[in-house]
Amino acid sequence: MDSPLIIRSAEFVKSAVRPESYPSGHFPEVAFAGRSNVGKSSLINCLVQRKKLVRTSRTPGQTQLLNFFLINGTFHFVDLPGYGFAKVPMKVRAQWGVMIETYLTKRQSLKGVVQILDARHPPTPDDLNVFRWLHDNRIAVIPVLT
Repeated sequence: MDSPLIIRSAEFVKSAVRPESYPSGHFPEVAFAGRSNVGKSSLINCLVQRKKLVRTSRTPGQTQLLNFFLINGTFHFVDLPGYGFAKVPMKVRAQWGVMIETYLTKRQSLKGVVQILDARHPPTPDDLNVFRWLHDNRIAVIPVLT
């Protein structure tokens, strides 16, 4: 039986937009995806037992880059921009789509995606499309209700 993971350290590494800016690819990565303001950043803070490692906001669309966090010096959590409603121009959201798709399809060290869903509401069409897209692209996905 495996012992539970105990998170002893968590630190912000960097934000990135393009593959050449990602951290070196020798650590496995788990990405966190979900609608804007569904609680991606709060979930990461909860998992690492820190209140302010990942910035949280009441305003949708505040996460606009791929944010990499080194956990226990052995793997990365990656906070992705939210999909769906965000208080940013459509042009910016379109750029996020390209940035996120490039990361998800090209990053060799990506081991899976935690897709966060709001337990108070049924999955939206965006939630279902993202889940299907991840499945169709053979990316392991773990749905989590918050």
